[in-house]
Amino acid sequence: MKQSLAVACQRIFDGEALFHDHALLIEGGTVNDIVPQSDVPDGFVLRQAGDRLLAPGFVDLQVNGGGGVLFNNQPDVAGIETICKAHAAYGTTSVMVTLITDTPEVRDQALTAGKAAFEQQVPGYLGLHLEGPHLSHARKGTHDPALIRPMQPDDLSVLVEAGGSFGQAITTIAPESVTSDQVRSLVQAGYIVSLGHTDAQAHAIAPYVEAGASMVTHLFNAMSQMGNREPGLVGIALDDGRLSCGLIADGFHVDPVSMRVAIRGKGGPSHIFLVTDSMSTVGTDDDGFELNGRRIYRNGGRLTLADGTLAGADIDMLSCVRYTHLTLGLPLVEALRLAARYPAEALGLINKGQLRPGFDADFVILDRDLGWHSTWIDGSLVSGGANAIEVVAP
Repeated sequence: MKQSLAVACQRIFDGEALFHDHALLIEGGTVNDIVPQSDVPDGFVLRQAGDRLLAPGFVDLQVNGGGGVLFNNQPDVAGIETICKAHAAYGTTSVMVTLITDTPEVRDQALTAGKAAFEQQVPGYLGLHLEGPHLSHARKGTHDPALIRPMQPDDLSVLVEAGGSFGQAITTIAPESVTSDQVRSLVQAGYIVSLGHTDAQAHAIAPYVEAGASMVTHLFNAMSQMGNREPGLVGIALDDGRLSCGLIADGFHVDPVSMRVAIRGKGGPSHIFLVTDSMSTVGTDDDGFELNGRRIYRNGGRLTLADGTLAGADIDMLSCVRYTHLTLGLPLVEALRLAARYPAEALGLINKGQLRPGFDADFVILDRDLGWHSTWIDGSLVSGGANAIEVVAP
């Protein structure tokens, strides 16, 4: 049985409000309360994090790899464990491990691995995001055009049967390759359907939102853009409050002006949230990797194919938070919401993304300069500087 723990910190952000000189109370891996440090009840082991910031752990809904592993290249439990561990070192406590467009055989291996990881409760593993293969050739991005194809009845059957078995489920689809009826079936099976890699115009997108699509994959990238007479997916995403939108805040995928305009202009109640779209290079010194038989090159913070096409991102979630705060100028608490609360809400999670009573005690501790200190999942340290958190009282 887990001990009752109190983590005291100069600043604690619960996802809504900022507390000074308080302590986070944890019992059984969940949040009990946030109280003044002088009011920590008897029976709690008090740890003092000092002059730092404690915030909800980051929730990343699009993680292709990390720690030298690309999920497409290693679709097994060990691969999932490596990816989750790599991102925990940057404050991410919930990972949607993402499979990029691949063969049906690799998809099936990924579903099997996701089911096993879910059953084994791999720390940090939240579920699978299947990005393709049912996309548009016109907006393929780095996805292999030879593997992109329309969704067939067999594809739908496999996904519906697997729904609910591997944790949370997201699938990115394009209207060009999937019918609205298929979207309804996926939503009924528990999938969050995300629109992306599509050149569809507004009139073609609307039926998919009505069918239950509720998310947009990496806003601005690989999609129809907003024009004066045709809003495209970008315009629909910003206008329709039913659509939550992932955003890659690395300074390469989207111009900062476009990011600021989008964040200010997003129609609610849904939000824009941060994703990394990270590849295997995160947490390594690798100079590149292979994807579907093609070399991806790493240079200056960018990942590209030989022709210069961006191929995912070489960034972690904490770096996205820093960029959103320091470059875009968002208040720090709002940048933290974009990395934790809003993606959790986009998935409909009622126990993650905030540090409220009854929520999972998933949190990150940051230094004053927003350097990373440690990451905790279910109230247990999974990565970082345990020695810097002093045990004050038994």
